[in-house]
Amino acid sequence: MRAAVEFTGVSKRYPGVTALDGVSFCVAPGSCHAVCGENGAGKSTLGKLLAGIVAPDAGEIQLDGTAAHLAGPRDALKLGVAMVHQELAFCGNMTVAENLCLGRLPRRMGFVDRRALRERALERLAAIGARVDPQARVDELTIADQQLVQIAGAVASGARVIVFDEPTSSLAETDAERLFELIDVLRRRGVTILYVSHRMAEIQRLCDTITVLRDGRHVATRAASELSEGALVELMIGRQIAQYYPTHVASSPGRELLRVERLCVGDRVRDVNFALHAGEVLGIAGLVGAGRSEIARAIFGLEPNVRGTIFVRGNAARIRSPRDAMAQRIGFVPEDRKRQGLVLSMRASDNGTLTTLSRHARAGWINHRSERRAAAELFDRLRVRASPETVTRMLSGGNQQKLVMAKWLAAGAEILLLDEPTRGVDVAAKAELHGWIDELASRGAAVLLISSELPELLNLSTRVLVLRDGRVVGDVPRDAATQATILRLMTGLSAATTSGVPGTSRPSAPAAPR
Repeated sequence: MRAAVEFTGVSKRYPGVTALDGVSFCVAPGSCHAVCGENGAGKSTLGKLLAGIVAPDAGEIQLDGTAAHLAGPRDALKLGVAMVHQELAFCGNMTVAENLCLGRLPRRMGFVDRRALRERALERLAAIGARVDPQARVDELTIADQQLVQIAGAVASGARVIVFDEPTSSLAETDAERLFELIDVLRRRGVTILYVSHRMAEIQRLCDTITVLRDGRHVATRAASELSEGALVELMIGRQIAQYYPTHVASSPGRELLRVERLCVGDRVRDVNFALHAGEVLGIAGLVGAGRSEIARAIFGLEPNVRGTIFVRGNAARIRSPRDAMAQRIGFVPEDRKRQGLVLSMRASDNGTLTTLSRHARAGWINHRSERRAAAELFDRLRVRASPETVTRMLSGGNQQKLVMAKWLAAGAEILLLDEPTRGVDVAAKAELHGWIDELASRGAAVLLISSELPELLNLSTRVLVLRDGRVVGDVPRDAATQATILRLMTGLSAATTSGVPGTSRPSAPAAPR
């Protein structure tokens, strides 16, 4: 059978980095083919080559047996290739409808037909079950809704090959399951899927075949049925990796460091109360739109319409800006690292010392030697696999996320607000980040952990606070927290409804902590 996509000796280099080195493999028509590897292995670059976003330095890409000459994304679309990006690509100042129909705007008498534009957008959103206002500006949407819009656009293009690059990294489990059902429908229609993901459960659920990349090179292409999760991880990183079991949960929490009373954020969060103690990881669970991120943003002084009282170390704190929060030794890792957590045009070392710049300055002048020395120590401690002189946008997603967290480590933040801290990072980097969170809690930091991945919340959290429609509906201690319990609270479903959901029991802990 002729391959739907064939990569032959494909290489791509950037200044100082070899992203892909002679990669060759085939993708069968109508299959869901996973591409796996650590951050920086070349997975996203491979997808961008196929989508015409970047050009290979060597090698050839064939579609249905014919060499594909892709001068840009428009050429790829003409050949039936679309891509859903991990790092969202939109015109943020335009509406959802305008983005979905960009390049193919319906016209009437020489003007854009607004009614037809809205109807066409509604059809495309409905095709994937997305409830998003087509008149809303894209940059006003949540990250999850932006991802759904991007998926709707790719599906609506009528592509025969679709590249999904970490499509569930910002989706709640219910939205992710809807995406999986959509992918099943697309495959029945004969669409070929190239699926880039770090999530083992998704790969086993969706994919027929798995290709593993490591350091830009092809390691193996195997049938998914031949690879256990452990074997796949070992191929990805070249060694075995054990599940991380936190040590902070064996100790009793210390003094109260943070407390919020009757916290309200506009009409999105209402009357939220909780306390957070030293040595504690408080998990925050909830569906998209439940108010999780708004709570963290309000505590860090990023939300304008906040009511209620925030107490830091027992004292009422007036936090109206991030500067006020930082003065209270509060750190915040945002959900969107590229827009809110990093200055991509700056060197990695500059980003790592942004929160501590005054320590490396004298009489208004920065001591670059001191700054570089501090950055090198941080890079070594968090195992950032790049030179501190590298421009930040050239780093892999995992290294970028480590960099966002490194600046708060350098600042000595005592209260950490982590919003999706492992979004879009590979299994090895995720284990390192889990270890870092556990280490901080063990040293007496107080951590607020927001995550869409229930196994992550259940594994790391001392207890889990569950939100629904902007209100707290449960405060579940660690020994009572299971996926079924949390899902039931998140969705408002009865226990009988969730009891039959596969994989909703709490994962058993390893026999001995690492």
